[in-house]
Amino acid sequence: MPSPTTRTASPERLRIGKCVVDIASREVHAPGARRPMRLTPKAMAVLRVLAEQPGQVVSREQLLAEVWPDTLPTNDVVTQAITQLRKALAHGDDDAGRAGGIETIAKTGYRLLATVQWEAGPDNAPTMPSATAAEAVPPSMPAPPVEEAEPAIAAPSPSARATANRGRGRLQPWLTLGLMLLALLCGAIGALLWFAQQSRQGVLAGEGGDERVVGMPRLPYRLITAGGGFDLTPTLSPDGSMVAYASLSNDRSGTSILIKTTDSAAPRRLGRPGPAESDRLPAWSSDGREIAFAREGAGGSCRVMVAAANGEANEREVARCDYTDLLSFSWVPQRRALLFGSMTGGNASGGIRELDLESGRWHDLAYNSSPVDFDYLPRYSPDGRWIVFVRNPQMGDLWRMPAEGGQAEALTRESAEIRGWDWLPDSSGLVFGRRVDSQSRLYRLDLERLRLHDLNLSDAESPTVAMATGKLAFVQRRPHYGLYRVQRDNARGGYARTRLFASNGRDAQPMVSPDGRQLVFNSDRSGEYAMWWAELARPESLHPIEGLLPETRQPADWSAQSNSLLVIGRNEQGQPLLYEVQPAEGRASVLAAPVGRPLQGLYSDDASRLFVLSGEDSGGASLVLYDRSSKPWRALARLDDVSQARFDHQAGAVVFTRFSDVGLWRIDADLDPASLSQLDDASPSRWRYRSWALAGQGQVYALSSTPTCSTLGARLGVAAATHADCIAADRFSTVNGFSIAADDGAIYLPLADTDGAGIGFMDLPKREPSFLGVLPKLLSQHIKPSS
Repeated sequence: MPSPTTRTASPERLRIGKCVVDIASREVHAPGARRPMRLTPKAMAVLRVLAEQPGQVVSREQLLAEVWPDTLPTNDVVTQAITQLRKALAHGDDDAGRAGGIETIAKTGYRLLATVQWEAGPDNAPTMPSATAAEAVPPSMPAPPVEEAEPAIAAPSPSARATANRGRGRLQPWLTLGLMLLALLCGAIGALLWFAQQSRQGVLAGEGGDERVVGMPRLPYRLITAGGGFDLTPTLSPDGSMVAYASLSNDRSGTSILIKTTDSAAPRRLGRPGPAESDRLPAWSSDGREIAFAREGAGGSCRVMVAAANGEANEREVARCDYTDLLSFSWVPQRRALLFGSMTGGNASGGIRELDLESGRWHDLAYNSSPVDFDYLPRYSPDGRWIVFVRNPQMGDLWRMPAEGGQAEALTRESAEIRGWDWLPDSSGLVFGRRVDSQSRLYRLDLERLRLHDLNLSDAESPTVAMATGKLAFVQRRPHYGLYRVQRDNARGGYARTRLFASNGRDAQPMVSPDGRQLVFNSDRSGEYAMWWAELARPESLHPIEGLLPETRQPADWSAQSNSLLVIGRNEQGQPLLYEVQPAEGRASVLAAPVGRPLQGLYSDDASRLFVLSGEDSGGASLVLYDRSSKPWRALARLDDVSQARFDHQAGAVVFTRFSDVGLWRIDADLDPASLSQLDDASPSRWRYRSWALAGQGQVYALSSTPTCSTLGARLGVAAATHADCIAADRFSTVNGFSIAADDGAIYLPLADTDGAGIGFMDLPKREPSFLGVLPKLLSQHIKPSS
């Protein structure tokens, strides 16, 4: 008889701890998993090799030789297979549940720790519970409450049943029989509907039994602009028949407002911007007659314009917005008035206000906000009862207040990157875009119960809804960002670019270590979003940090010794946590920071002291200095109104940006208010508040974009304000992180290899009704009355 770890002649199943692996289907059944997970063929082959030698170290070379023979793969393929195996086996409560039961032996290979048993006969796999509604939300969002079923009728108590009259007792069998018949009828209808749905969704089969290819499934939307350029910030007419949007010219000299029908017709231009002007941010009035937009010119000039949507009347200026950062406005329903968000510059205003277009008068709304708050993208609900806005877009939470002003309340607590939003036509909720890992997605938020629903639209942002018809338009942008090392080329002039770690994924937030030898970055190159690490001199060392799902808002922070990192990651419930990572060993551990919503972690020069940027319920964030040697951690100092920070180890100071203003500030390592000073009063902007890096010798470098240069680099500070270089004229960079090597000044940044944006158009996805609500409709559709 074979031993428990000896393979039988024709194994069908493999037990690893308490997990069962069906070899033929490559499915892993784990006791704590909601559903079986299917392995790739290569991951299954790696598992078989490890299972044949349980408890023994299997080298990477052996795995490459046995699973990838006659090929020249990199170590990445082994790492990806091990990652998948650990995820599949990670739900057991024994050895198979610890790191997936697979131990990494540094610089050698892997060892399977769990008990192994090969089984030739069938076995019952663990029962898997059905999926819940919460699974529809990706791990980057907190799982919303599961949709509640209709309330059940409470069963009567024994005493109540004893006192029931005899007539009810005689009716009880008939009532029970009626309920049974109703249940059978509902089951039969459900089965018929299921089979009907399958017959509609299935493909035709040939006479020989092979499936016939019928083509790719239809997408729920179609692109109504697909010229390969940049079409942005769409707005739909109330009836959904027309769309206006800002389009970047082919020579990238500026943007114009284009209007077209929502079919394949050619667009026409709205307005007549001058040679050095750009029109953007179109907003369609609720009566469909006018479009408001912003016209920006040289030297920071800005005007808000209104023009007839049919192009018959001349445009006219209604307000100035000179030097405004993050301008936002929308129409007031059923009135010729515009609702503006917070404004900076020549017409600064700290809060939300209305502009009456007939009289030209401004009206400030009275509601709770602090001087440091910046309220963005305000919109009235279609029924006129509410105003929803984004408070501090650097943080990105949605807030709501009564239309007449008053107490504003937070609708979300995500500190997310909100990428546009709009109301649903019945005012019951809203649709918004937000950044999730390496892409933007659309979500619906139901306001009655504050429940979140993924609309299953990837690479989508800037939604706009036609209030009369429920049509939805949005921006679909699918950039592919690669990592580059950029250095000034003194011989030829300009910059020389070197591509790093080529892949078909999206790479972002490259952070070079202080010693210049290591690089970490975030990427979906393996099909899953993860943090990756490599020694720059050994590209073959590239591998993901296992057990860590990094946040996209803030990049990682290296220790001065280049041996560890502070990273914000998310757990399985979507909660942000502060992690400390030893990337060379591939280890990540959660730190016990007493912070509800950590946004960023920074090392100081003292190993016992850490800075943590913490999100607050008021909508802002504060930088707190902690002594982590005490249990629990002890707060030593606090700095309010911080959107991002960096610790300058050479100067022993914190450099940071604020919510309340553009520019850059510095404060000492103790966060002493007396040491606070401003480094730059114009850059970075609010929107690009993360697109700057320390460059050594007290210098700070920032990236921006102009009509003639997609990625422009400049040194910040009063003395260096005019020193700028074009790094990439025709390639945009991301706005969420890059780094500079301290030794040679090389810039590590993501640049778009392919880019572009088009406008998608579709029917607004309807909310799924409950079963009891849909039953009468199903009965009327499938049971015909007798004639």
